[in-house]
Amino acid sequence: MQEGDFPRLVQGRMITLEDLYKVRRLITDNPQASRHNLAALLCHLWEWYSPAGKIKLKSARELLDKLHNAGLIALPPLRQNSKVEKVKQQTLFLEPPPTRKRTLQELLPLSFEVVTAKNKSALWNELIERYHYLASSRLFGARMRYLVYSGDEIIAALGFSAAAWQIEPRDRFIGWDQNIRRSNLQLIVNNSRFLILPWIKCQNLVSTLLSQVIKRLPDDWERTYGYRPVLLETFVDGEKFGGTSYIASNWIYVGFTKGKGRQGKGKKRIVSEKDVFLYPLQKDFRERLVKEPEE
Repeated sequence: MQEGDFPRLVQGRMITLEDLYKVRRLITDNPQASRHNLAALLCHLWEWYSPAGKIKLKSARELLDKLHNAGLIALPPLRQNSKVEKVKQQTLFLEPPPTRKRTLQELLPLSFEVVTAKNKSALWNELIERYHYLASSRLFGARMRYLVYSGDEIIAALGFSAAAWQIEPRDRFIGWDQNIRRSNLQLIVNNSRFLILPWIKCQNLVSTLLSQVIKRLPDDWERTYGYRPVLLETFVDGEKFGGTSYIASNWIYVGFTKGKGRQGKGKKRIVSEKDVFLYPLQKDFRERLVKEPEE
């Protein structure tokens, strides 16, 4: 199989040379993604779903493997025990310390550590899995994780990842069509995890964390992935949280999801509805997002 053989049928799908280039770009844009995550991203990119509305993960994975084995793409190395990898507990957090109120002045200055080291990654995962209401540390696509310190004490864990594929109120607010969304979606980053450790009680800490992480995220993202995001999104479970801290931090409420999950397909509600908030990182964010891709 060579580039000159395209278009051709691969894994039951007609693949053009342009599709092949998009797969290469997907791999380049998500250097930390596993083969499993790349297959999921490819399903969302191509809107490759079963009649039941589920992504065709197995087909996408086999397609990627075939292209890789033919030398047309370069997939990341296989990860050992990647299916179920439980994070070992860290002794510091076997038992939470007593809860006590702090003033913001007591906690300042805050420092943000980008999570890259293996031991810090395990610690971030454990904190999220133990104390975040979603109880899941899994992030999709490109990602950026932070541990936040007050002095030597960890007080928060934040996570950013690839944007949801299709969110009606967000897409309506931006005003793009399906083709442009497919090309420019990477310019949106999802604030997918926001955790203040439950024993930390401090007024105005949420808005302070949001303000400080927003100032540094674009630079950190560009340093890691080679481009700057122009818009942040986040989803707030209205049954559990009011979203007041996001509103106070100048995030824009644009509506609510329909409970269809990240892929946004099908009519059946599979997750709870969530309020959608957006935060522009550049004044011309809308112009950047609706711009036709260069040939």
